[in-house]
Amino acid sequence: MKALFSASVSAHLSAFHVPYLEYFKEKGFEVHTAANGPNPCPLSDIHYDIPFSRSPLSARNIECYRTLKKIIERNGYDIIHCHTPVVGVLTRLAARNARKRGTAVIYTAHGFHFYRGAPAVRSFVFRNIEKYLCRYTDRLITINEEDFEAVSRFRFKPGGYCKVPGVGVDGSRFYPQTAESKRASREKNGIGEDAFVLVFAAELSRRKNQKMLIEAAGLLKDRIPGLLLLLPGEGPARAEYGRLVEKYGLEKTVRLLGYRDDMDSLLQSADIAVSSALQEGLPVNVVEALCVSLPVVATRVRGHTDLISDGENGFLVDSAKDMAGRILYLYEHPEELSRLKGNARASARDYTAPYATERTFSIYESVIREKARGKTVEQD
Repeated sequence: MKALFSASVSAHLSAFHVPYLEYFKEKGFEVHTAANGPNPCPLSDIHYDIPFSRSPLSARNIECYRTLKKIIERNGYDIIHCHTPVVGVLTRLAARNARKRGTAVIYTAHGFHFYRGAPAVRSFVFRNIEKYLCRYTDRLITINEEDFEAVSRFRFKPGGYCKVPGVGVDGSRFYPQTAESKRASREKNGIGEDAFVLVFAAELSRRKNQKMLIEAAGLLKDRIPGLLLLLPGEGPARAEYGRLVEKYGLEKTVRLLGYRDDMDSLLQSADIAVSSALQEGLPVNVVEALCVSLPVVATRVRGHTDLISDGENGFLVDSAKDMAGRILYLYEHPEELSRLKGNARASARDYTAPYATERTFSIYESVIREKARGKTVEQD
């Protein structure tokens, strides 16, 4: 038996899908992976380094499609699980013939490119692409309520789509903050005990919109002594955001930390987690922050609205001014900050392992049973 996992980059598989590769290994499957980059983890028996482009208009993806189709035809997979928008499209198209021979295809939508507030033409195009691809998909897994509602309007067979609570964050690694863990983390990271620390771990990009947080920090630097905004991550907008920090004179307030693999430790140093993203699926960084018992102040977008109950475990905002206002409110009202911290960990429970991972495992088992009964067929 063979299973294939595909995604745009290897880092996506290594960051979010190791428990699922492990599931198939334990079931006796030979596990293959296909992504741009080196082998994501030792659990992958064979890795195909395919130079996928995240841009749907890149001509490079035509050759990637041909390569992927040959791999699928040659290996005769029992199950294929694809991730990320462009690779989700390419994989399902490449597996059309394989499905006729019994291969089951699962796609997890980590946030559709059509969403409330997206440009109308873009939404029309991507919505109709996804509707067309339903016929080549045995299970379409969504991870937030807005996407689930969108899929419910597609012509899918009964049981052909579902919602799971994300990829499953390790709640034992992201444990509740204590006074001692906070002190130790600050000492390790060179942060003063009196600092008021905000953190947002994400790619530095227009989509993640760190510009909003830098602008909010500019509004707050004279109102909150010791304000410190930590921005771990790399990305195409790093130089732009660096210039913005200089423009606002925030060199001592904003730290662009680069890539970090110790977010469990870094979150322990924070007072509040923030997120300025313009578009999300179900953000792991927010779940991790909630697990650490940090309240989250975030933009009012899909994914954030699934995780944050306004005024209970954080706040939802619509602008840099709103963001600054909510942060200042929590700074000036420590009892409210403490109340939200008390609610944060419990609100993340359903998005942690094993709760989230077990839901996906049950989907695998259902698809395997259907495959055994010969029910892998095209949709109408």
